[in-house]
Amino acid sequence: MPLTLTVSDEVRALVPGFTHLAVEAHGLVNGPSDEASSALLDDAARRLAERLAGRTPDQDPHIAAWRTAYSAFGAKPSRTRNSAEALARRALADGGLPRINRLVDAYNAISVAYLVPAGGEDLGRIQGGMSLVRATGDEPFVTTAGGEETVEHPEPGEIVWRDEAGVTCRRWNWRQGPRTRIDDDTVDAIFLLESLTPMTRAELLAAGAELAESLEKLSPGARITVRDPE
Repeated sequence: MPLTLTVSDEVRALVPGFTHLAVEAHGLVNGPSDEASSALLDDAARRLAERLAGRTPDQDPHIAAWRTAYSAFGAKPSRTRNSAEALARRALADGGLPRINRLVDAYNAISVAYLVPAGGEDLGRIQGGMSLVRATGDEPFVTTAGGEETVEHPEPGEIVWRDEAGVTCRRWNWRQGPRTRIDDDTVDAIFLLESLTPMTRAELLAAGAELAESLEKLSPGARITVRDPE
C-alpha cells in the first residue's frame, strides 16, 4: 500500500495554493556520494545561476511565496529559511553544495534546479501515515544536540510534518529529524516536492519526472511511482 499523506484543513486555509508531489521508490541502492550524484549537483548549481541571473534566491517569486508562508505561521523566514532557499544559498557560495549520499544528492539537485523544497524519508522508519499539520506543541521531535539524542517540541501553531511517532520535519521543510532520514542503508523511500503559487502544476510535474529519472539512473531496477500532485 502507498504511504498515506494528508494535509490538514488548517494548513490549507492558512496557506492557499499549496501542492505536494510524492515520488515513492522501492529497491533503491544508496551509498556515499559518487561521480554520478556529484554531477547532478553541479548541473543543478549551473541551472540555478542561469535562473537567478544575478538575483538572490529570495528574489525568486517561488522563494518569496515560501517566505510569506513561513511568516504566516510565525516563523522568521530570514532566520529559519525553507529548505530550497537554504540549499540555493549554499549552491551560490564558495563552498558549493554539500555531498551527503547518492539519494540525498539526487533530491537536493532537483530542489536547487527548480527552487522547490524537496525532502526524502526512509519508508521503513515511518510509523503509520504522514500528515502536514499545525502543531499543538506537545509532539516529540527527536533530534541530536552536541552528539547526543534529545527531544524537542515544536511551537504551538508551527506547521510540521509528522507520523504516528512524532514530528519528522519542523517548520514545514526547515529541519528534518534523524529518525526517518535517508542514509546509506535506505532501500525504500518517499520523496516530497512542495510547491506554492506561482509554481505551476507543469513545473512541479517536470521536477517530479526528473527526480524519478535520476533515481532510476542511480538505482537501475528500482520501482518508482510518481503520484499526481495533491
